[in-house]
Amino acid sequence: MKKIKFLSLAFLTSVSIIQAQDISQAKKAIDAEQFENAKVTLKSIVNANPSEGEAFFLLGNVYLFQNIADSAKISYNKGLNAKDNPHFNHIGLGQISLDNGNLAEANAKFELAKKEMRRKDFQEYVYIARAYMNSANPNYKSALAVLELAKEKNGQEPQVLLALGDAYYGDKNQNDAYRCYRDAFQADNSLIRAKMQLGVLLKGAKAYTEAVAAYDDVIATSPNYGPVYRELAETYYLWGNNQPSKYDEYIKKALGYYEKYMSLTDYSLASRMRHADFLILAKDYKALEIEANKMKQLDKVNPRILRYLGYSAYENGNIDSAIQSLNAFINNADNKIIAMDYMYLGLAKMKKASKADDSLDLEVFNEAVGYIKKAVDMEPTLTTEIGDIGKKLYEQKMFKEASAIFEIATSNKESKNYLLDNFYLGNSIYFDNTRSGAVKDTIALKKADIAFGNVIEASPATQDVYVYRARTQSLLDNDELMIKYYQQYIDLVTQKGPEELAKSTVKSKLIEAYNTMAAGYANTDKAKAIEYFNKTLAIDPANAYATQSIKSLK
Repeated sequence: MKKIKFLSLAFLTSVSIIQAQDISQAKKAIDAEQFENAKVTLKSIVNANPSEGEAFFLLGNVYLFQNIADSAKISYNKGLNAKDNPHFNHIGLGQISLDNGNLAEANAKFELAKKEMRRKDFQEYVYIARAYMNSANPNYKSALAVLELAKEKNGQEPQVLLALGDAYYGDKNQNDAYRCYRDAFQADNSLIRAKMQLGVLLKGAKAYTEAVAAYDDVIATSPNYGPVYRELAETYYLWGNNQPSKYDEYIKKALGYYEKYMSLTDYSLASRMRHADFLILAKDYKALEIEANKMKQLDKVNPRILRYLGYSAYENGNIDSAIQSLNAFINNADNKIIAMDYMYLGLAKMKKASKADDSLDLEVFNEAVGYIKKAVDMEPTLTTEIGDIGKKLYEQKMFKEASAIFEIATSNKESKNYLLDNFYLGNSIYFDNTRSGAVKDTIALKKADIAFGNVIEASPATQDVYVYRARTQSLLDNDELMIKYYQQYIDLVTQKGPEELAKSTVKSKLIEAYNTMAAGYANTDKAKAIEYFNKTLAIDPANAYATQSIKSLK
């Protein structure tokens, strides 16, 4: 009997060691972003031994990494019933609460996990800190506060130092992040992520040459560590955007490194979606369409695939397919809609509204404007993307339609095109009100005046804007303001000296200004009117309008 008991104990011990090794293997796979491999390992552990709570917790974490919250929650709840380490699963459920914006509920779950900690335990603090950092609503200061408790337990533990580095990095404290990453790798030189993060810090500082050198150093140590190739891809993408002359070369490198990353991690649906997101950044829409169709084969019902199909179809000129895919995606109430979804649908509708004869289907055009406005309301920086649409309509003399686009474009004062878009907005409205048969739109003309005022405020030396503002006030029958803005134009060009005044374009605008100002004075101050008509004749002695008007006034 003693022998049987000894064999049973030895068997259980060996099983425990094997499972510990399997959990360690799963953790390495998670760190290497080989999530499908990690899932296979963890599922085999929980199926073989449902008493291992940490395995359920790690499996739930993998599901969260893959944005499958329902499966994560199921795994965590099962883990709560495990015999060993069930309390880790409170942390996973706490992260789900954070994702849902319920901080009080999350903190309550974290406290349940802490209650089960033994005197020397610190891993729970690391997991809680990572829950704060990995949440859809990250809170790096809370993560740092929890990690201070972990430091009290074991300040030299590499995983504590690595987590501190990530928390400091998220909190934009580069110096302390560097120190923690360096110390973590020195404490455990198998901790490749800590070494890689030193390059990530350089990438964040736009020291791209040094970042690439740091990643190359990682590759020399561990050539099959997938995440470093993702970081290389992102670094070359950012580098290309910051160095336009090298954009094509660096984007090609970025895409190549991302493919390498995929080959070393997995080709699951979640990984393909991350790849698709990167292809959108890199503007490789041909590859995006191929990837989207591969995803569709893997999961025909996943709605997010419709987003990728819609984006790529638009960029590749398949407008009807783009509209169909994006409508299906946006109209699904379960989907989280982002600004780019509305923007792409608006752009696709804009293309659809354009007819072969260069006219517009106004109903479809108005739908397009509505979606573009929704996009900009959600993400104001998108205003920089729409100015060219307005310019094209402006060049086609579709001034009313152009003004609808420029009105959205000028809603963001931080836009790099703010000045120019305001100028185009004012001009679009002005020309729309001067076309043959136009009915004066006083409300729109007041918007034009504001737009011209915005240009003057931002760039007082833009001389032609004073002429257009004066013309707009003339249409509004406001002689006082019309005279004021023409006079400002006159003062500005006069200050620039004889060379500016000698330009034919300036002379023609001066004649316009003097004649219009004189006409404004004609009914109230005949002497002033004659004075300004004479200014016209000083430039153009044969000007018929000024000559005839002086005769009439006398």
